[in-house]
Amino acid sequence: MKILVCHNFYQQSGGEDRVFQDEVNVLKSKGHEVFTYTRHNDDLAKVSRFAAAVGLFWSQRTYKEVLRLIREHRPDIVQVHNFFPLISPSVFYAARTEHVPVVLTFHNPRLMCPSGNFMRKGDLCIACLGRRFAWPGVYHRCYRASFLFTCGIALMSFWHRWIGTWDRVLSGYIASTNFYRDLFIRHGIPAEKVHIKPHMVADDPGLSHVQGAYALFVGRLDPEKGAMTLIEAWKVLKDQGVAVPLKILGDGQMRQAMEKLILQHQLKDVSFLPRMSRQGLFDLMKGSRFLVWPSKGYYETFGLVAFEAYACGRPVIASNIGVLAEHVKDHETGLDFIPGDATDLARKVAWAWEHPEEMRQMGLAGRKFYEQGYTAQAVYERLIRIYQQLIDTQGQKL
Repeated sequence: MKILVCHNFYQQSGGEDRVFQDEVNVLKSKGHEVFTYTRHNDDLAKVSRFAAAVGLFWSQRTYKEVLRLIREHRPDIVQVHNFFPLISPSVFYAARTEHVPVVLTFHNPRLMCPSGNFMRKGDLCIACLGRRFAWPGVYHRCYRASFLFTCGIALMSFWHRWIGTWDRVLSGYIASTNFYRDLFIRHGIPAEKVHIKPHMVADDPGLSHVQGAYALFVGRLDPEKGAMTLIEAWKVLKDQGVAVPLKILGDGQMRQAMEKLILQHQLKDVSFLPRMSRQGLFDLMKGSRFLVWPSKGYYETFGLVAFEAYACGRPVIASNIGVLAEHVKDHETGLDFIPGDATDLARKVAWAWEHPEEMRQMGLAGRKFYEQGYTAQAVYERLIRIYQQLIDTQGQKL
């Protein structure tokens, strides 16, 4: 099978970039001819804010370059990961011009929420869900506190909805969870076009039988990730006389505020770690007793880090909301806590630390969960089935 995979890289690398690269690598390893088209947000510095806002609707450069690639390689299907902001929806029209099926992977809720995270001022916000035009987001300037860019995103989504891009031009969509599939259908995406395919842990790290000597957090240190809830929970633990070592791997806008709180409350059990390789991350997870996943609201669309922990045989303590509630089964593969509630999180962490055998059994259950559908082979097979279904449907139309 010939596959063209398109992706717009972020300035700060994240999970979407990793999923793009992992899927490309696995497809190539299975013998498929894979071609890629990528743009990078570093290029935004080369254009004016107005030009960037206009480019959200249509990139003539993308249209021409993708059209050339399709005509040169004649792919059977085009898969788009992130098209925002430089690739733009013009990529879908390039595929349609050449009668090639095109599928979009939903990595974030940008089409439903201009900020792309269902958060406003640190709290869950779904005011724009289901609206044809996201006027609440525009009013509150939800994307980078910019009226221009927020309005541009809202107009882009509305315009392409009005001209039929989302329901007629795209052949299909891939959502990584049932929770997000349901949200996109509520927003107006045709249900029959939304397929479920989780993300993969591309390299199996293997099951660890070590008990683990610390709790672990991995992720961006941003409000929606529950970064401050994490530190506040460790303050509660300290006040209760419960000593649980916590290692934090990540960086972000909350780093300085977190460090200030750590110093203020003398949280000597909390430490930050530098960036490391994927193998280094797996070794870190294997040395932990459990992963803490305190994200707030509906921000997470999948949560690859939880399955990396499961693959290592580590249970997860997570907020009981959205995708987190879908992936972490309380007292089966981990523990849940009330979103944003530092006291409840501290209570669950203390219990987990004092019950290592119970947590070990949950980690083994998590490993089975991973083996049942989140290995590279299992996810690859689901992806190929989706590709083939869309290719067959396109053939019937011609």
